[in-house]
Amino acid sequence: MAKTRHMQARMSQRGIRQELVTLTQRFGEPVQDKVVLNRKGIQTLLDELRDIERVAMRALDKGGVVVVESGGSLITTYNLDSYDRGRPRAA
Repeated sequence: MAKTRHMQARMSQRGIRQELVTLTQRFGEPVQDKVVLNRKGIQTLLDELRDIERVAMRALDKGGVVVVESGGSLITTYNLDSYDRGRPRAA
């Protein structure tokens, strides 16, 4: 979305960087013609990010995760490094 000269001037005067504007647009709450990201919204966002980080760390501990899907159905899942086609199999 294009920024007006007024918006650019106010951002500069108030020390509001583009990253904060984008964050507000993505996670703020629409109120009439505004988008508001208040303390409660920021705290909710931070809590969600912590949860995502916790889950991502579990996936990292497993070396990655694979989910197989077909035709809109989830078929199976496994750890990324649990199956190696190049590894010789025991007879």
